[in-house]
This record gives sequence, structure tokens and C-alpha cells, in this order.
Amino acid sequence: MTLQNRSYDVVISGASIAGTTAAMLLARRGARVALLERRSDPAAHKVLCTHYLQPCAYPVLAELDLIEDLEKAGAVRNEARWYTRWGWIEPKASPGGPELPYAYNVRRSTLDPMMRGRAAETPGVDLLLGHAVTGLVKEGGRAVGVRVAHRDEGESEIRARLVVGADGKDSAVARLAGVPGRTHANGRFSYFAHFRDLPLKDGITHSWFLEPDMAYAMPNDDGVTVVAVIPDKKRLPAFRDDLEGSFLQFVRDLPQAPPIDLAQRITKITGTVNYPLHSRRPTAPGVALVGDAALCGDPLWGVGCGWALQSGQWLAETVGDAVTGRGDLSAALDAYRRRHRKALAGHQHLAADYAKSRPFNPFERLMFSAAARDDAMARHMHMFASRLIGPLRFLNPVALARASAVNLRHRGASTRPAVADAGPLR
Repeated sequence: MTLQNRSYDVVISGASIAGTTAAMLLARRGARVALLERRSDPAAHKVLCTHYLQPCAYPVLAELDLIEDLEKAGAVRNEARWYTRWGWIEPKASPGGPELPYAYNVRRSTLDPMMRGRAAETPGVDLLLGHAVTGLVKEGGRAVGVRVAHRDEGESEIRARLVVGADGKDSAVARLAGVPGRTHANGRFSYFAHFRDLPLKDGITHSWFLEPDMAYAMPNDDGVTVVAVIPDKKRLPAFRDDLEGSFLQFVRDLPQAPPIDLAQRITKITGTVNYPLHSRRPTAPGVALVGDAALCGDPLWGVGCGWALQSGQWLAETVGDAVTGRGDLSAALDAYRRRHRKALAGHQHLAADYAKSRPFNPFERLMFSAAARDDAMARHMHMFASRLIGPLRFLNPVALARASAVNLRHRGASTRPAVADAGPLR
């Protein structure tokens, strides 16, 4: 396909979760979208990932009509339990109340081709594989398109009212647009592998808060469980000396550890020793960033996939009219920037602070200990961990008072007391 002199309403660099979400939802609003992916394989997928779609992303999955496909593909509803030094936090629905919000654990090898295929079938979307963005086309200081390179077709230009960077934490679009940002050091490193036949209590996700070390085991589609260890960097020399031995021993030493030695490992142990958090301004003149290109969180929280889905939706909702000539694009981009910041800046601030690889601070000790002792507090923790409420609501005066009362009642008791269910916290 020759792209020289082709024009669209939107050109998106990156056809993974964020890019395909934005492409489909913008096209449904009448936009003509060029969706570029530098890799030529339609089954290409991200490897270094938690494979966790937070409950906050369920409405986006529903809007994309993906729920039935995910269920058929064997995606696992992401219920969870979290280990702390005060015991396990095990959120459960209140008696007679609705079930807890959920989304899915699903491997990117399943999810990425599914979403890319859906995008390719969407009227108004041209999926262009093997096309890498090499530059921005600018007029009057504003991006009006991109320069792309293809192995067989050479170089060409694609013009568009809006350029979207959905090209990950090392976004070329962000760099070419000169988008300012901040980098937050991460005091932990991470390694993970995939296993079969690894039983977990109730068949749900387990996370271990070991202060400062972390670990999780997440059941996924096709009977595969992703196991990750996320230790403090002071333990890095031992992992470098013996990666497999250190990984397996770390898992064996977990409280109520899954029987890792009885399971079948089906992938190599993969990871990264340096994964900083990135926060960028999500807009520039004629440019918007979604997913990790705008904000790359700490992988231990499993927020990246959910925020990729949400940011793609937010972009479509705020700029959908403007990119088709029915509104002011600059104003629409400002609206997207404000919405993105309001929803995610607080979460990222807390994550960047916890990435210093420190023990819990006083507020975290208060809330985590109470959640291990009280069902209402466990549900409140679930809402925050699912990114359905923000830090201010999580730490609101009612919640802090409830947590204090729970812990005072528990003080000095040798066993967990029965605490009346107070219902939802507001």
C-alpha cells in the first residue's frame, strides 16, 4: 500500500492495547484512522507485562465489545488476595451485596492479536503493519502528520489532524514532539516466568507485600500462571550470580508459597533490572500520548494495561468531534490533558514514592493492617487497588477513622476479632 500523499483525521503510532483502543473508538465517532505498527507480525505482542487488566478498565472492554471474546479465550476474572505482615487481605462481597468489580487476567499473546484483529475489522481504521514512525511533519510549530519507513515501500508521509503516540514508554512520538516529562527511579527489579499446573488458593491472584520486596502469582488463560518476583535492588547481585536458583528460592520462601517445584515452567525467566517510572505531559500541539507513552507506572501494581485502555477511551471521548472537523482540536487536547492528569496523577505520585523500595509509611500501615482485619476495609482496599477510586477517596476521613477503630479494637487481641460489617465506605 502506497501512503505518499495519503491523509487521515488521525494517525496512531503503535497498535497494541492503547493504540487499538483509541483507533477503534475514534473510528466509531467518524474519524479516518491510520494505525501504524512497526512490527510486521499481526500476532506480535508485549512480553514484559503483568497481563492484568484492572477492574477500572472493564467499561472500556465492554464498550469495545470484547467481554464475550475474552471469556471464550479463557481470560480469568481477577479476584485477588494480598499477603501482609498482619495477615491476608481477602476482599469479598458484602452479604447480599453485588459482586466485587473485576476485569481479567489474560496473556498479551492472546490479547494483543485479538485487539489488533478487531481494529483491522473496524470501518474507518487502516491497520498498517511494518510501518515505523521516523519523524513528525510540522507546520507553524504544530504536528500535521508523520514520516514513516517501511522495508518494502521506503519512506512516505501521512498527513493527519492529530498524531497519537501509543508507542510505549520509550515513545518516539514523544521524543520527536519534544514532550516534557519526568523520570522516577525504581528501587526494585523484577523477573517473571510462566507455569502450568500451579495451584493457587481459590484459583485467584496472590500478591505478597514483604516490605520492601514484592511477589505475585496470577492465573491466566489456557491454565497458565504468571509468577513474578520484585525484590529490592540490594538482592540483585545474588540474582545475577544465579538467576534460576534465586528466583525459585524467592518463591519457595514466600508465606504460604505456591508449590513451584511441582509446576511445569513453560517459559524462560525474563525481566528487567532497571524499570523507571515515566510521567509525560500527554499532549503537545497536534499530538496526544496514550498508554505507557504518556505514563508508565510501576509494574508491581499491574496498572499499565488498564490505563492503556482507559487513556485510549478518554482520548476518543474528548477529541472525537474535533478530529473530524466539528470542534476546536487545541481545546479538545487540553480537555484530554486535564482528564488524564485528574485521573492518574495521584496514583502515579504514590507509586513513584513506593518505588523507592521502602517499608510501608504510617498511612499504609494503618490501611493495610485494617484491611487484613476487617471485611469493609478489605473491600475499600480492593476499590483502590483496582483503580476505581483515587488516593483522596481511599484516604478520606471516614476510611481513616474506620481503619483506626478496627486497629484499636484489634490491639492486644490474640486472634482476629469479629467486626460488624459497616457496609461501603464513602
